[in-house]
Amino acid sequence: MEAHSGSTDGLHERSIRERVPPLLTDMYQFTMAYAYWRAGRHQEPAVFELFFRDNPFGGGFSLFAGLHDCQLFLRSFRFTDEDVEFLRSVLPPATDPAFFQFLRGLDCSDVTLRSVPEGTVVFARVPLMEVTGPLAVVQLLETSLLCLVNYASLVCSNAARFRLAAGPRRRLLEMGLRRAQGPDGGLTASRYTHIGGFDLTSNVQAGFLFGIPVAGTMAHSYVTSFTCLKEVWPQTLVAMTGNPDPVDFISLTKGWLSRVCDLLGAEPRKVREGELAAFLSYAIAYPHNFLAVIDSYSVGRSGLLNFSAVALALCELGYRPVGVRLDSGDLCRQSLDVRHVFRLCSEHFSIPAFDSLIIVGTNNISEQMRLFQENEIDVVGVGTHLVTCTRQPSLGCVYKLVEVRGRPRMKISEDPEKSTVPGRKTVYRLVDAEGQPFLDLVCLAVEPPPEAGVPLTCFPLGCESPSTSVTPAQVTCLCQEVPHLLTACHFLMLSSNLGHAGVPNSLPLGQKQTGSNAQHAKISNWCLQIAQEEKKVSESSKSDLNYVY
Repeated sequence: MEAHSGSTDGLHERSIRERVPPLLTDMYQFTMAYAYWRAGRHQEPAVFELFFRDNPFGGGFSLFAGLHDCQLFLRSFRFTDEDVEFLRSVLPPATDPAFFQFLRGLDCSDVTLRSVPEGTVVFARVPLMEVTGPLAVVQLLETSLLCLVNYASLVCSNAARFRLAAGPRRRLLEMGLRRAQGPDGGLTASRYTHIGGFDLTSNVQAGFLFGIPVAGTMAHSYVTSFTCLKEVWPQTLVAMTGNPDPVDFISLTKGWLSRVCDLLGAEPRKVREGELAAFLSYAIAYPHNFLAVIDSYSVGRSGLLNFSAVALALCELGYRPVGVRLDSGDLCRQSLDVRHVFRLCSEHFSIPAFDSLIIVGTNNISEQMRLFQENEIDVVGVGTHLVTCTRQPSLGCVYKLVEVRGRPRMKISEDPEKSTVPGRKTVYRLVDAEGQPFLDLVCLAVEPPPEAGVPLTCFPLGCESPSTSVTPAQVTCLCQEVPHLLTACHFLMLSSNLGHAGVPNSLPLGQKQTGSNAQHAKISNWCLQIAQEEKKVSESSKSDLNYVY
């Protein structure tokens, strides 16, 4: 199934209209808009820039996300009669009634959006989006655009950091819906962690809307709901070998359990019958997708033994079990123990399928955990610390006026770090002779662009370091105009770091996925380059990667 069909695109656009209506903004946007209108300035051409002041998580980069949602918001921006009547009730009584007629006719047809591509590696103080249009309209857009970009970029960047910590081999499963800040936070997290490098999500609605591969098997409640083998029904399974006669799957598994206990020197009386019943029931329901959580009671004394017995029985009937999930205790040590047992079973029983069983690790995982070091875990499921961005709950994007009526505007502020750089700007990414990006150059829009092979002098942005001279081998303009009416499918084909078309809607945890891994690799490669630079970058905003020319 395609990741973004026309129907799901329409659902997503309706979702944006419902989640981000024009009234989802701060009250002072309307009071300012009225004051502009009252003074006859509401149609003056104005330019705002959206950027963040410091790289998140004490690191050296962020990933820009939320652009597509911003496009859909601009496309649907329109006040209804009900909206206008509510504003009439909350604005001061002296507000001119003609202002509400003005609001009723507003849309974003005269607004121009320029932006870096979604999923791009970006840096502090570099303009990510430029919004141009009538002063009152682009003022009204501020809060909504910040809301759409702030969390999306933050959680996308957090996902990229988890991808860096996990490395290229392990697969990453986002499973934070139940821990997210409300339904909208959970859905946004699922979407943008996928862009940031996660392979799978547990969020079914995210799979439906965005085509993200979904995964899930069983919880501990399923295991503990069983008490004995009498609860298993049906009790038979037809082999894949072509014999149509059903096999007594319980008896077959009990025979394998005895052999596994003998091999490992385990005590059969300590094996939990209810857990075995749960595994049998699930395996009969999903013989091709059997993956069990094995720590409901004891991994070593019960869960691993029961799984191995059921998995061996499935193999005898021609099926291929998937693996296990560990959700408590020392996941690294347990993964080594589990892998050792799988190898023993493979060798002793001559079952090569046991060599390819996967191990999933979940349990309040953070970026700093030892889980990302040497172990036998193939898939890491991350929830709370991913979607809540525990280390930094906000990216701190701002939306600042830089030009009105063609004249640059600047905020000076009592805090120097809050001062803005006036005037419209263009951002260029400079690439060296080896094809590696080494500097983002911020220029005024009226300045000539840098040229490949031509030396230029630039100054660090936001600090007092001396100028430096560089000679780019290639120059790419990052900011491009983005049409409002671009369809979601078309946008995804153009975007540099999305592109999940053709990815199946549901993917077993052990199955290889090629459709989006190439896209994730692009992001990971970019981030790996930046991660090397992080060692040289202080935790302040004084990064030597950001320059004004």
